[in-house]
Amino acid sequence: MPTAPDAAPFLIAPDPSAPRLTRVVRGVDHAGQAQEISVVEERPLTIYLNSQEIVTAMTIGDYPEYLALGFLRNQAMLGSEDVVTGVDYDADLEVVVVRTARQTSHEDKLKKKTRTSGCAVGTVFGDMMEGLEDLTLPEAELRASWLYALSARINRTPSLYLEAGAIHGTVLCHQDRPLVYMEDVGRHNAVDKIAGWMMQERVAGGDKILYTTGRLTSEMVIKTAHMGIPVLASRSGFTAWGVEIARQVGLTLIGRMRGKRFVCLSGEERITWDADPDSVPEEPGKHRRKGGGQ
Repeated sequence: MPTAPDAAPFLIAPDPSAPRLTRVVRGVDHAGQAQEISVVEERPLTIYLNSQEIVTAMTIGDYPEYLALGFLRNQAMLGSEDVVTGVDYDADLEVVVVRTARQTSHEDKLKKKTRTSGCAVGTVFGDMMEGLEDLTLPEAELRASWLYALSARINRTPSLYLEAGAIHGTVLCHQDRPLVYMEDVGRHNAVDKIAGWMMQERVAGGDKILYTTGRLTSEMVIKTAHMGIPVLASRSGFTAWGVEIARQVGLTLIGRMRGKRFVCLSGEERITWDADPDSVPEEPGKHRRKGGGQ
């Protein structure tokens, strides 16, 4: 993936050319002319925790181990005290089995579930606010110049979003550097992959920024808070409950981030206003998806 000379490479970046992630479909356009376009694949992935089947997610199929770990972690089915002894993926069966040193049982949580506004695996088990009451996010530094730099670079990075649309992206960042860029058909799948990578690599979230192309919903805010990340930013907009929970847990919530513009509805005290918006160019139209995966 090409990068600017002074830009450090991503640790993980999208691979729009990967053959399993898209397929070419023939059709006709508004003028009746034959067209061939790339469309995103989606396939089922069944996640087990030890011997118990937990959920079947619709996903593009990359990084299944990270998705399984992150999903279980963000649903509070894996805690900090749990020791993961193995993560086994069977590509033929499209199954991931996460094994822990101690046996777990989640029948009660599986009986009580709340459907959220997310797509694909839009489910939060049990009490959605569980674990947030005593959560304190760190007083991390955030510079407006970092937001502008991140937006410019992420929006110009080759991705399935730019190639085919109908997909969401989530990027783990440190200051003005994007680190890990995950995509999936559901915005929560993409953030769960980030959570799984952080868990596997033992990366802390206290000095990180999470960037997403999707809406800033209650579920996205809860997941970000549970990951210990104090800043969540998006190209898209907010839900009222997402803003309310962000204010409750002290998370900086930034949306409608395009070109020189953004709106902060929670945690603005973290921001250092070190950039002149008039010096930031507007986002070129060619970098905007037409009818993409928002």
